[in-house]
Amino acid sequence: MVAPRIVGEGLRIDPWSSQQSTDYSRIRDEFGLGSIEGMAIPNPSMLHRRGIIFAQRDLDVVLDSSRRREPFGVLTGLMPSGRMHLGHSMVIEQVKWFQSQGADVTIAVADLEAHATRGMSLDDCRTTALKEYVLNYAALGLESDSASVYFQSRRPIVQRIGFTLGKRTTLSEMESIYGFQGETNLAHIQAPLVQVGDILHPQFEEFGGIRPIVVPVGVDQDPHIRLTRDLASRSNWFNVKPRKAGGLSIALSIQEENSSIFGVGERGRVDREVRSQIFSSIHESLSSFGYSDVISNPKHGLIEIPGATNKDRGQIRLSLLRLERHLGGLGLLPPASTYHRFAIGMTGDKMSSSRPESTIFLDDSIEDMEKKVKRALSGGQATVEEHRRLGGDCEKDVAFQYLHTFFESDDSALEEIRREYSSGRMLAAEIKRICIDKATEWLDNLAEKRKSIEDQIDLFLSDDAR
Repeated sequence: MVAPRIVGEGLRIDPWSSQQSTDYSRIRDEFGLGSIEGMAIPNPSMLHRRGIIFAQRDLDVVLDSSRRREPFGVLTGLMPSGRMHLGHSMVIEQVKWFQSQGADVTIAVADLEAHATRGMSLDDCRTTALKEYVLNYAALGLESDSASVYFQSRRPIVQRIGFTLGKRTTLSEMESIYGFQGETNLAHIQAPLVQVGDILHPQFEEFGGIRPIVVPVGVDQDPHIRLTRDLASRSNWFNVKPRKAGGLSIALSIQEENSSIFGVGERGRVDREVRSQIFSSIHESLSSFGYSDVISNPKHGLIEIPGATNKDRGQIRLSLLRLERHLGGLGLLPPASTYHRFAIGMTGDKMSSSRPESTIFLDDSIEDMEKKVKRALSGGQATVEEHRRLGGDCEKDVAFQYLHTFFESDDSALEEIRREYSSGRMLAAEIKRICIDKATEWLDNLAEKRKSIEDQIDLFLSDDAR
């Protein structure tokens, strides 16, 4: 059993719960997420323009790499245990956007997790992943030339990283993050560590090397991101932080595996010659930045750079991570992340593959989709007279929300629908008809694309997934 993670009354953050808080401002504040507002998003997607992507961690580092035309990646994962629905397509729209900005794409198939926690065979996981998910990803417009799909069961490094970094956390911390209890299945406890390996392993040399990796998720997945960021940071040999007097500081992080490399001997004595060599290496790694004033304190393992700014932090961290790896460390950059709002289910709550009535599946027939939309929660009033007088509630109305999130890409057309419905001039049945027509076009186009590319799925597979 896994208890939901609750911070404050009614605020729930849990990757496995069917009920989640939608108080996004409070979630952002209490979990330390950064806002998207004010960030210079190049060629913003529909999800950006409409505030559906509402928060981020270290997105500036990713955007900076994109602007510099330097390597960066985007990672997403899929659970191969059911049909793909509209909610899943939100992540792929974000992955596509990052790909259009120059990102390489890594897609993790969580077949080990599905096998351990849902009783699926690995063969069934593969079939579902390819025929249900990867096919739809391709049909939604993901490009194969810079995308790579792999399976957890065929990539041992993912599990190795999980075990390597697992020694840097405790059961108490896992209980705090996830709400694990004494009855929790051990597979549930192991799964987050495997996901840590999923998120971090693309930075290893054979998978692209050290570079920013961004993970677009629903806010319910933030526990995984926080755990991964914490474990990656704890493994770092150099800590880069703002100085109180301005600029940045670099502090050595003395750990069991690097103490001798950093010149720490028995009883904590510092070997000045070894420490001097380390500081020379740090200075060399910073030389390309051109700082005129670098203050070194080898005895205390500290370098201060008064002329550096917070914008320089990302590039300095990458340079030091390369040095760390050269010295024998892991050299892992904590992942960046973006967070999107939950897509409302047909009944007004969360979408779920286990409740077919709550969502539109990507392979639904037009007839089934139409029935679901007609039965969906309405924001209209009880009578036509009341509706004409009071208008419809667009925030509550599922048909409008689906146009807003999925089916109407024209901002001006959506705003016209909002005005007509909220004024009462458009009735609930009319907005549902608009949604049905737009969804019909969307599903028909997707079905045609699936047929045209179903023989090209192998192009998306990594070498170890073939």
